[in-house]
Amino acid sequence: MPRQSESSVSFADRPARAAYLVVRDGDKWKDVFRLTPGQVMTIGRAPTNRIVIRSEMSSRNHCEIFQAGPMWILRDLGSRNGTTVDGHRISGDWELEEGQTIQLGTCDIVFTHELAKNTQPTDDEDSEIESPTQTQDVIPIPEKDGKSSEPEIISRRKRTRYSPTSTAEHAGTDRFSQDLAQLWKLAVEMGSAKDEKQLADVVLDGLLAAIGADIGAVLMLPKPMSGGARPNQLRVVAYKSQGEHSYQTISKALSKMVLEDREAVLAKNVADDSKLSDRDSLDEIQARSVICAPVRNGDLIYGLIHLYSTLSDESLEPEHLEFTLAVADQMALAFENVREKQSLAEGLARARNENESLRNQLAIDTDLIGNSPEMQQLKQQISRIAPTDATVLIRGESGVGKELVARAVHFGSDRRNGPFVCLNCAALSETLLESELFGHEKGSFTGATGRKPGKFEQAHRGTLFLDEVGEMSLPIQAKFLRVLEGHPFERVGGHEPINVDVRVVAATNRDLELAIHEKLFRKDLYFRLFVVEITPLPLREHPSDIPVLANYFLHRFAKKTGRPLRGFTDEALELLCQFDWPGNVRELQNCVERAVVLSTRDMVSASEIKLSGLRVSAAIAPTPTMMVPTNVTAASHSVALGETVKMDKSLDELEQQHILATLEKTNWNKSQTAAILGIERSTLDRKLKRYGVNRPD
Repeated sequence: MPRQSESSVSFADRPARAAYLVVRDGDKWKDVFRLTPGQVMTIGRAPTNRIVIRSEMSSRNHCEIFQAGPMWILRDLGSRNGTTVDGHRISGDWELEEGQTIQLGTCDIVFTHELAKNTQPTDDEDSEIESPTQTQDVIPIPEKDGKSSEPEIISRRKRTRYSPTSTAEHAGTDRFSQDLAQLWKLAVEMGSAKDEKQLADVVLDGLLAAIGADIGAVLMLPKPMSGGARPNQLRVVAYKSQGEHSYQTISKALSKMVLEDREAVLAKNVADDSKLSDRDSLDEIQARSVICAPVRNGDLIYGLIHLYSTLSDESLEPEHLEFTLAVADQMALAFENVREKQSLAEGLARARNENESLRNQLAIDTDLIGNSPEMQQLKQQISRIAPTDATVLIRGESGVGKELVARAVHFGSDRRNGPFVCLNCAALSETLLESELFGHEKGSFTGATGRKPGKFEQAHRGTLFLDEVGEMSLPIQAKFLRVLEGHPFERVGGHEPINVDVRVVAATNRDLELAIHEKLFRKDLYFRLFVVEITPLPLREHPSDIPVLANYFLHRFAKKTGRPLRGFTDEALELLCQFDWPGNVRELQNCVERAVVLSTRDMVSASEIKLSGLRVSAAIAPTPTMMVPTNVTAASHSVALGETVKMDKSLDELEQQHILATLEKTNWNKSQTAAILGIERSTLDRKLKRYGVNRPD
């Protein structure tokens, strides 16, 4: 007859014995828990209990078992349906005796000191005794008709026997050796994955081949989390199906359980449960059993592996759960390796870009060649602007050295140790320009085979030089303006906001004022770019630098080609100085390189210099019937416009008269006048302001 515990009973002379709790399912045992002296064994529905009972008939904290002397005491914790021992509902503390059965609803737990008499392992069961910290198995609660009204949680695993601390205990068994070999093979394949998608495909292929599941998926969080992960943050990275059914999204209840508890779960009869199956998903394909395992590493969780079987004769079993958990743990390590590889690849790409830029920048001090007053003034202007962080707009004709000016600005600033990144806006289509500026995610468009950081990201804490900025399309101008104003941007096809610290230096040979008038350039972007302006003069306006530049290019190309050249003949230099160089410094550089290649003596002669047939006047056509050269004298130009000019005037007076005559001819169209004169519209405005000239009423 069972006895209620009495405080007057003395246990001093009773020997202490090992005690166990055997969880039974009919005439078979499901799990065994060893009772540890000094520890309280709690039983209930809450996942914090040592033995978890997944039944609505049990309370969250139902009862507990603890040692008092040599005896083990059962205590009900105020449960809703009470605790029964061998059919007697207990109250207060109860001394447990050998073979007594604790009944919680229809769940039977046997208390015993003789484990062999109370366990009946079958061929498909693992008869090893595991500590409560390793396993918490839950018994299905059948109804009267023998069917389950809720999912049958077969097993919950927090640690796998394939972990380093457990493999020695299981080594030697055929099943364990086979699984370990499969796990090793999978680990090797995971280690060779190049990206997240390839890693997920390797994992799914290996799992579906190793266990009885026919559908599976890998779901990842946006980033590894140590807590607070929610099911709606999961995204499907890859999925596989070996049958006629397609993958259906995992239920929120099951994914929430795994994310919160960080335990792998095996459940059966999922299609019959309203909590763990979505009526439009798993119920539709009649999933028989489900495995959901966390991809975790230490305190971080990366996502979930979801597997389920639709075949009634190939139900998933606890050993499949354990193998899946081992694969998930290995996947977390492989995912870290993939992230590190991607980070190293991006860093290497940035390093190569920076290295290439630095090689071009080593000679920046000598690339700004020239001793003329105009060049000295340009260098002084750069030295004043560079130390600031102001946006710079460089304007001038093609070939005057706008990129060299931008490099000088960068290397004269506090950002000199950061990257200097260049992009020609006129060389790319609108789609490619957006991708180059802001980057793109893998799969965002055809040909996007991987993630690519844009020029803004590459120029972080450095300088971004945008050549031909006037050629940007209006949609790109709008997005570019937001970044200039300090707003974050997103890669093409991405959703993650990116903030960068970049100084922008832009260049153009286009008349931006005219482009604004023609609605081809945004006025607000113009004002944002037009903070500081630098205008390198055309080469024809500082001809004294032509011999200096020509000799610099000659010695550089002679060293590069190995030609023993010493310089130019006097006739050759005279020829170079008389030419108006419509292509400016770039054209002079190409001309000298051509002469070095063609020269057969140690001095370049005039016959070896091949000048282009272009002249400055050839690019400027003021009217269809009149061609006005810009390199003629002001007096001759005025005569061509029908006005007599006295030759006893100063150069400033002649220039003023020349400009006024051209303005009168064009009916004060400043853009057309600037084109005729071969100068920028802004240069014309400055000259008119200097002369105090306004349009007559």
